[in-house]
Amino acid sequence: MAKVYEFLANGFEEIEGLAPVDILRRGGVDVKTVSVTGSEFVETSHGITVKADLKFEDADLSDADMLLLPGGMPGSKNLNAHEGVRAALQKQAAAGKRIGAICAAPMVLGSLGLLKGRKATCSPGFQEYLTGAEYTGELFQEDGKIITGEGPAATLPYAYKILSYFVGDEAVKALEKKMQYAHLMEARR
Repeated sequence: MAKVYEFLANGFEEIEGLAPVDILRRGGVDVKTVSVTGSEFVETSHGITVKADLKFEDADLSDADMLLLPGGMPGSKNLNAHEGVRAALQKQAAAGKRIGAICAAPMVLGSLGLLKGRKATCSPGFQEYLTGAEYTGELFQEDGKIITGEGPAATLPYAYKILSYFVGDEAVKALEKKMQYAHLMEARR
């Protein structure tokens, strides 16, 4: 079973942090939320307190198939300031493993030089922090083993794409139908 870890810092955007965890777990992926606050508790950008599965200090990330960064402010800045998160992302990239970041969080990847020569997206206004990347403005952008997402409204397509890495397109389509996402997309046509 695939192993995914998502880092949560105070000030993360709720939908960007929790919807991918929900979708991946529904799809059968083992996802753990990892607090970088020194406590199991993390406060979201809108004042909701969430209990993470693990504290960063207790997490063994050696079996990570993917690391995820939700956006939101000041959550993204807090992730960027966490040396352990930065080291884990560098190690993940060096091992050729998957990384995902959405909204303002691609700024962390940009500050580490992980987006140089890649296409990436982020919340409009944060593209200046995508050091070395070609900003696309897409809902989500894949380039190699890195996927970036635009923001809150992009969370569901971004999360379903991430799920497809681990369970395949047919299983994703079935979950999209079960969660009425497919119906929503059909209604928009």
